[in-house]
Amino acid sequence: MQQYALTLDLKDDPQLIVEYEKYHKQVWPEVLAAIRHVGIQEMKIFRTGNRMFMLIQTSDDYDPQRAAEYFQSDAKSQQWEKLMDKFQQRLVGAPADIKWVPMDCCFQLSGQ
Repeated sequence: MQQYALTLDLKDDPQLIVEYEKYHKQVWPEVLAAIRHVGIQEMKIFRTGNRMFMLIQTSDDYDPQRAAEYFQSDAKSQQWEKLMDKFQQRLVGAPADIKWVPMDCCFQLSGQ
């Protein structure tokens, strides 16, 4: 199993945030299937204010680049991403082509 932590901001608009969370209570089945297809076994998204944190657990053979390429080629995933762009904004200083910014682990209890 591999783990990935990523972060993103939502637009700081309470109505948009409510709508974003509503979509995530009923993610399109085709999008869920695509997520599982690339080897993502568990995904959790946490929010405080407009800051998002996503934790992904994947199969050992998961490849983020291959996953990104798959999502780019999947029409329903692209529709979902276009819809989510209405709610999301990139982190200040993040590259323009990076939406969810990878986070580095700076502490792990089991390593102490």
